Amino acid sequence: MSRVAKRPISIPKDIKIKLDSQLISVQGKYGCLSRTIHSAVEVKHLNNIITFKARLGFSNGWAHAGTLRALVYSMIIGVSEKFSKKLQFSGVGYRVSITQNNTINMSLGYSHPILYSLPPHIEVEYLSPTEIIIKGVDKQLVGQVAANLRSYRKPEPYKGKGIRYSDEIVRVKEAKKK
Repeated sequence: MSRVAKRPISIPKDIKIKLDSQLISVQGKYGCLSRTIHSAVEVKHLNNIITFKARLGFSNGWAHAGTLRALVYSMIIGVSEKFSKKLQFSGVGYRVSITQNNTINMSLGYSHPILYSLPPHIEVEYLSPTEIIIKGVDKQLVGQVAANLRSYRKPEPYKGKGIRYSDEIVRVKEAKKK
């Protein structure tokens, strides 16, 4: 049985929650997010507190309730603060720049530059030619964009070159001895 779902969420004053049968929408100062509610979960909104409960007759209702509670809590955090991921480009000649039409231009040691067009509602903050911060309201979308960019050159274990998250630790292996 899920213990996550049993904890209610208290809603901050600047956040507005709207429940329409099987749709929950959260609106804050940075935007609006909505999600459909699984049929095995019952959601109640009273006095700026949201509670989640499994419906009778569903064997996996508490699991869905815990997942939905975590997703709704992430939605509330996203519309009030935004999520961010910092990427570092390490390697000789590895550079990144942002063009006017919301496209990221990366030089990663290939014979051609790599262009990545950003999805809507995702912003990129340019810190230096080797560092960017990806920001957005949707936690999943921010993580997916960061993972897509990282997949072009994952950090390799012998020299440590590649695209890495700022908090990622890459263990550099020792070269083969003769």
